[in-house]
Amino acid sequence: MDLEALGSCVMSAACLVTQGTSGFIIGMLLFLVAVGLTLIFGVLKIVNFTHGAFYMLGAYFAFSIYQATASFTLALIGAAAATAIIGMVFERVFISRVYGGSVLMQLLVCYAFVLIFDDSVRLIWGPEFKAMGMPEAFQVPPLFIAGGVVPPFYLFLIVVALAVAALLGLGLARTRLGKVVRAAAQNPGMVSALGINTGLIYGSVFALGGALAGLAGALAAPVRSLTPGMGFTILIESFIVTVIGGMGSILGALVGALMIGFIRSFGSIGFPLFTDGLMYVFMAAVLIAKPTGLFGREV
Repeated sequence: MDLEALGSCVMSAACLVTQGTSGFIIGMLLFLVAVGLTLIFGVLKIVNFTHGAFYMLGAYFAFSIYQATASFTLALIGAAAATAIIGMVFERVFISRVYGGSVLMQLLVCYAFVLIFDDSVRLIWGPEFKAMGMPEAFQVPPLFIAGGVVPPFYLFLIVVALAVAALLGLGLARTRLGKVVRAAAQNPGMVSALGINTGLIYGSVFALGGALAGLAGALAAPVRSLTPGMGFTILIESFIVTVIGGMGSILGALVGALMIGFIRSFGSIGFPLFTDGLMYVFMAAVLIAKPTGLFGREV
């Protein structure tokens, strides 16, 4: 524990900017993964344990597309589209078979595919670490704000994640499709009785969740090493985010992800050997105060 270092950072504008930016990018990546997880649970009532694997696949798809085209834009779009398709197929062929089944059966199916996806990555891309490298468009000098260093790519990542959050919020609240999705989450039997194909809705929601996780992986690829199994850590952190924010809440996913991001960023200074523990302590405190999470509702 080094509270003196943490206090010095809090009193320094440069450190606040640098660590705050780091917290933001951690939080934004977590949000993109966690919001897909919470959407799938909110609508399908499935705890999607494979979600971290979609993040991993998105990173590897982006890596391959960028190597082939040298276009980071195509890498982002291609990774999100590919993971969306895989998510749709996975939901229609496998997950749809365990609706209404026990949570244990759902977890077994999901965990089986975590292993399948991890081994598939090893077969296709190899077991060694890979690095995409920073896209050429972002190989520019960093910005200096109040003495703090802010890489331009970090700002791009934050803007993209906030734009996704806004589009999701507005889409679910204002569009007809969003209202149908919310209705399917509340009363799927009534939605089906009205002649709406709930299977298509479920598949689309799962595809959207997969696309968001794949997009997060693609955005992380330039700044993180790629390795089989890389989705497990972010999956655990995403579950922490959804528990803190409240299962099924998009706003909760955003707030929870930012909280965890700042805990990890500033905790690494004040509590370098207990950073992961801080997340669990905070999650426990939230659950004691509000068992449904910050923005969760009683079922």
